[in-house]
Amino acid sequence: MAKVTIQQLKEMKKKGEKISMVTAYDYSQAVLVEKAGIEVILVGDSLSMTMLGFPGTVNLTTDEMIHHIRPVVKGAPTPMIVGDMVFGSYNESLSQAIGSANRLMKEGGCDALKLEGGCPEIVEAIVKAGIPVQGHIGLTPQTASMLGGFKVQGKSLDAAKKLIDDAKAIEQAGAFSIVVECVPEELGRAVSQAVSIPIIGIGAGRYCDGQVLVFHDMLGLFDKFLPKFVKQYAQIGPEIIQALADYKKEVKDGAFPEEKHTFGGLNAEDLKGLY
Repeated sequence: MAKVTIQQLKEMKKKGEKISMVTAYDYSQAVLVEKAGIEVILVGDSLSMTMLGFPGTVNLTTDEMIHHIRPVVKGAPTPMIVGDMVFGSYNESLSQAIGSANRLMKEGGCDALKLEGGCPEIVEAIVKAGIPVQGHIGLTPQTASMLGGFKVQGKSLDAAKKLIDDAKAIEQAGAFSIVVECVPEELGRAVSQAVSIPIIGIGAGRYCDGQVLVFHDMLGLFDKFLPKFVKQYAQIGPEIIQALADYKKEVKDGAFPEEKHTFGGLNAEDLKGLY
């Protein structure tokens, strides 16, 4: 299959064809997503929680993000790979933002970047530096404390207008797509209709141009919390736990390994003189 491109995603929006996007954080996950035919992989800063065990996304560093982007790029040659810009990597200056973006592209090897917040000036600077950018508005986890926690955004008319204005400004700044998170469904529809670039929803309703979910959430691999907008397509976590428990029991009972799991070639009698 050919590599998914920005132009292809924009054409999908024009045709009304929905875009599928999911997170992945290592080689093995990326291989599975590749085989499923998903169009876009986000190496999201959610890896701070799902892979590194932090309570939120703020702790993640650019070095850690690059470390996770690299194996995803190797494991999934077809999907577009979007790397997340981490908290503190683009909020000091435009120069810092471009420098951080350059690192993710050059050292990580991703196809594009995503950054949170209605900040068109940063988007414009990175795009002018030759780097594709995906915006992210609505609930922005990196700054959730400023938004009153992990709550639905855009519930008032004023807040809804601001969200739509932010989307338009980010599009004007040159973003190729925008993730809209945790907003009322009709606002998700309005944002999708207000701009010509694809809107990828996560808790933004049925009418966005595409959807994104966290790999661990949708497969039952992360049990700290489960957002309302997540559909679990499998419960792999409990199956893994059971498999590990079965392995432990068989080791304790001597049931594993069986003869078929062992190697021959030496005679026990011949070895007696060695010990």
